[in-house]
Amino acid sequence: MICFFGNPSERVYALQTQTPLDELTKEKLKWLFGDAPYINKSILEGSFVGPRITMVTPWSTNAVEITQNMGINSILRIEQFTVLNQETEIDPMLFQKFNNLDQRLFAVEIVPEPVLEIEDIETYNQSQGLALNKDEIEYLKTLAKQLGRPLTDSEVFGFSQVNSEHCRHKIFNGSFTIDGNTKKDSLFQLIKKTSKANPENLVSAYKDNVAFIQGPTIEQFAPEDAETASTYKTKTIPSIISLKAETHNFPTTVEPFNGAATGSGGEIRDRMAGGIGSVPLAGTAVYMTAYPRLKSGRAWEKTKERPWLYQTPLDILIKASNGASDFGNKFGQPLIAGSLTTFEHQEQDQIIGFDKVIMLAGGIGYGHASHSEKNTPKKGNKIVVLGGDNYRIGMGGAAVSSANTGAFSSGIELNAVQRSNPEMQKRVANVIRAMTEADKNPIISIHDHGAGGHLNCLSELVEDTGGYINMDALPVGDQTLSAKEIIGNESQERMGLIVSPKTLPKLQRIAERERAPIFEVGQITDDQKFVVASQKNQSKPIDLSLADFFGKTPKTELKDQSVYTQYKPVFCNDNHVYDDVKNLLQIEAVACKDWLTNKVDRCVTGRVAQQQCVGSLQLPLANCGVMALDFKGQDGIATSIGHAPVSALISPAAGSRLSIAEALTNIVWAPLKEGLSSVSLSANWMWPCNNPGENARLYEAVEACSEFAIALGINIPTGKDSLSMKQKYPDQDVLAPGTVIISASAHCSDVSRLVRPVAQPGKGSIYYVTMSDSDFHLGGSVFAQLQSQIGSQTPDIINTDVFKNTFNAIQFAIKQGKIASGHDIGSGGLITSLLEMCFAENNLGMSLDLSPLGEDVRVLYAENPALLIQIDTKTAQELEKSGVRLTKLGEVHTTDKLSLKLGMRDLEFHIPTYRDHWFYTSYLMDTHQSTPTLAKERFESYHKTPLKFVFPENFNGKLPKPKGKKVRAAVIREKGSNSEREMAYAMHLAGFEVKDIHMTDLMSGREDLSDVQFIVAVGGFSNSDVLGSAKGWAGTFKYNPSARNAIERFFMRNDTLSLGVCNGCQLFIELGLLHPDHDEKPRMMHNDSGKFECTFSTINISQNDTVMFSGLSGSRLGIWSAHGEGKFYLPKHEKDYNIVGRYSYDAYPSNPNGSDFGTAILSDDQGRHVVMMPHLERATFPWNWAQYPQGNNDEVSPWIEAFVAAKKWLDHKS
Repeated sequence: MICFFGNPSERVYALQTQTPLDELTKEKLKWLFGDAPYINKSILEGSFVGPRITMVTPWSTNAVEITQNMGINSILRIEQFTVLNQETEIDPMLFQKFNNLDQRLFAVEIVPEPVLEIEDIETYNQSQGLALNKDEIEYLKTLAKQLGRPLTDSEVFGFSQVNSEHCRHKIFNGSFTIDGNTKKDSLFQLIKKTSKANPENLVSAYKDNVAFIQGPTIEQFAPEDAETASTYKTKTIPSIISLKAETHNFPTTVEPFNGAATGSGGEIRDRMAGGIGSVPLAGTAVYMTAYPRLKSGRAWEKTKERPWLYQTPLDILIKASNGASDFGNKFGQPLIAGSLTTFEHQEQDQIIGFDKVIMLAGGIGYGHASHSEKNTPKKGNKIVVLGGDNYRIGMGGAAVSSANTGAFSSGIELNAVQRSNPEMQKRVANVIRAMTEADKNPIISIHDHGAGGHLNCLSELVEDTGGYINMDALPVGDQTLSAKEIIGNESQERMGLIVSPKTLPKLQRIAERERAPIFEVGQITDDQKFVVASQKNQSKPIDLSLADFFGKTPKTELKDQSVYTQYKPVFCNDNHVYDDVKNLLQIEAVACKDWLTNKVDRCVTGRVAQQQCVGSLQLPLANCGVMALDFKGQDGIATSIGHAPVSALISPAAGSRLSIAEALTNIVWAPLKEGLSSVSLSANWMWPCNNPGENARLYEAVEACSEFAIALGINIPTGKDSLSMKQKYPDQDVLAPGTVIISASAHCSDVSRLVRPVAQPGKGSIYYVTMSDSDFHLGGSVFAQLQSQIGSQTPDIINTDVFKNTFNAIQFAIKQGKIASGHDIGSGGLITSLLEMCFAENNLGMSLDLSPLGEDVRVLYAENPALLIQIDTKTAQELEKSGVRLTKLGEVHTTDKLSLKLGMRDLEFHIPTYRDHWFYTSYLMDTHQSTPTLAKERFESYHKTPLKFVFPENFNGKLPKPKGKKVRAAVIREKGSNSEREMAYAMHLAGFEVKDIHMTDLMSGREDLSDVQFIVAVGGFSNSDVLGSAKGWAGTFKYNPSARNAIERFFMRNDTLSLGVCNGCQLFIELGLLHPDHDEKPRMMHNDSGKFECTFSTINISQNDTVMFSGLSGSRLGIWSAHGEGKFYLPKHEKDYNIVGRYSYDAYPSNPNGSDFGTAILSDDQGRHVVMMPHLERATFPWNWAQYPQGNNDEVSPWIEAFVAAKKWLDHKS
């Protein structure tokens, strides 16, 4: 039956239940739905908007689990519906209109199809959008004849997925004949040559969906036993570093939020599945679209707007970045670097542009050095699936992604759209992390679920041996699914594993504790067959030998003729410099990316050493992201991105070299263990293949990429290709520019010695360092885009030895601490880089003479690979002796002007004015994702809230040296928590023996908190924030007897302390634990901006007598905030609350949520129980801070004093 709660004139919750609801259940649900009342009607009349009925939303999955934790076991599905009005916009990818809500609301008029025998493979291929070519169809026909039976729908469908271009990379493995000459090497062989030539740092390449390079010895900090609530311990392990980048172009074009979200999730799973398991650490993102047309009259947006197939470019940019951000935020992976390009151009009656968008999700991570290789399964080993149910979504994504967007019917393309549930993936990741942290990792082999679903994952797991899959054991969230749909859908957040029968129970116990669904679905047969069978209906949807299943189709042969397009030269008017620079700073590739960085978590894990934002104004200017590999804060991983798609239109070879060069000039600012030879690259190729001249251009680009990497002494051990970059419209086709995106990664030897793009007055002069030896050509530049041109000549790398030598010389100077600031020259050219070095601080400018570089204004705009460094005279002399080609430009000063001499011309740029020009596009984008009022407030205040610090007078910056016995403490986490490790480590430093307690430990009664004196409820997204942040977590405490008794007894004791941070703060406030006597209690509300906010700002610590924070009274400390529902609603007078900390600037965005009275930290009246939304545990070390006072050599930040004070107080209570 269907039951309703809510207000029929606004929002309604519709519940599908197995039995009628009793009064107690109704009361529980009323509380859960925020006091929304039960509606005693069987039908609600009116027009509503809700989710597509055929897709059970992740929101519903989480909501149902919450009710189960509250002791309600009869609910099958819960969805939200809102009243349809004139202002309602319906996204048909996700929602549909309903005329009345009745008892058949969730009925799907679909009967599961039986296993079908496919007699006409050509027709089936066309009707299902399988993208099989003629050779593959002929192969399947021949196979059916050999078997003496028709192939089943699952077999044909499965073959199409595992043999799709997306999965098998047939073009990259194919044979190329260009202008009548057959090439010796395939594209893949060209890429592999880099690892053969430069294998020094490699551990694993091309064996997995991820590559591993050598890492340092690091400290592992983990619970002693993942099966139970156990104490965190440290141990030393040898590490490997993982690198990977994935593209999700088609899904993001069609449904941007879920497309980009599942792209991010898929890339994370690739790293999780590396070897026999590894740990994802940080992510990157790249977006490339057509122009968003934010306002009319922009001179560069002259191309006629197309009839966009599914989403406008603006929709894609907002929704895709929301999706990627949302997944990382909820999973607990910081996004620390990225890029954005918008481009379209019309010349010679041809439109080119990113109508089929590029969405790249990259990432870095680490693992144990002994886990880099998968093991060979043995007969009898168990096949296990971790993760959620199967739904009718993501069907055929691998095949459809291999075709031009718009080539199939919208129904087929929509059917390939996926569903994002990051909180489920976090549970699965916790299980795999536990396996990899064990003394002996029980995983034999592991594979992610992505393109092709179970078909691809399970078949590749058993590829060397053979296996039997019991289809009846596969989880089914939709009872109408056919066999083909059960085994072929691409529901996300799942992993396939092989373990021995002996270790399976251990895996099951850990999965149960982490609330990760686990299914034993088959076993290794060692008969070289892949069989999927059902005992229930005696069917065999798949019954093939592995050799037949994976196929023996002919090698792809590609023939092409070179097509040379001569684009017009770039016109440059010397008299429009000020207007040109203003416009240059507003095109999306150059403009401020605050609208992107303000909504992504850039601090989670407590290991972020460098993210995008720098300076006291915290502006996104850094192009190199750095993560620490452990909490010691020495060794880490650096990563960066490079691409040059417009230059590649002029010269594919130059485009490849420029892409690598950009990645390297971005990563050079981190000290790398062995300099340039430490670097490994991921190359992701996006190309409109099989169009005239494009195959030839692709071969030229890959060949140049390979040769340049080999010459530099680096390798390309991983990558991906997406070679159908064409959007088909009814009356025209639009090709995307052939693009390679380079992701560089390397072992960083010291995460505290990074160079940032913020000029430092009095720290030396500004020097230009050439890396290219090329003339200042404007082809391929952003300036050319402003003129609606591409250009006839592009910069290039002329001398590889000079580039290599310069890179290593700069590295040596960085390791010696001799470079005060530095910036690459990239999008926007020299003028942009000079301005950006002055943007992140107020009262910062330069006086420079650019004449030694040339007297033409082209010097300002050309994007030749080069560096700007700030050094003293002695360092300049040392660099010149080492062969670095330096040009001194001038000095840094404390005015707000950039004064330039260029030949006979004197130019002066008012930094605040041009900084506003640069920020303006971000403001326009923000109006589409926040409220226009707050977007304007951010724009008007971003430069008025510089970071300023006041440290406690007695703070010495030394690591604590705990005295006395260990005091037992605990971190409490729920499924979806993502901050327990960094919190536990801060407590560990202060001298606590820290226990890891999951809610399942409390719910089962295994733990009752009687043996701990200090608890911290940690941050994250429990239950994905469904029904309100921490509502589901609170529901478990409120309605599970064991959990309720444990928390109530703990708070009744007088020898205990507690801290709730972020999600933990929301939990304690929801439970009313701090103000039990208040008739109207505080609540946590959505941020005023209506979106997730991440910022590094300062908090003023009031004079207070709390246990933890009294010693910090009067200080003003930097701290990270990262939350979506962080607004303290305090209904009484300010004097009625013990407010410990307030945001220093009670204005958005420094106060990121709009809390009453600027509240950031709140205590109970006794000073023992405290809640706070900002993350002190992510600001434990100086290198955690986005800005730390210069000249300090502190080992820890002042925040550690809060935990030290807690330890001392509890020592006296013992």
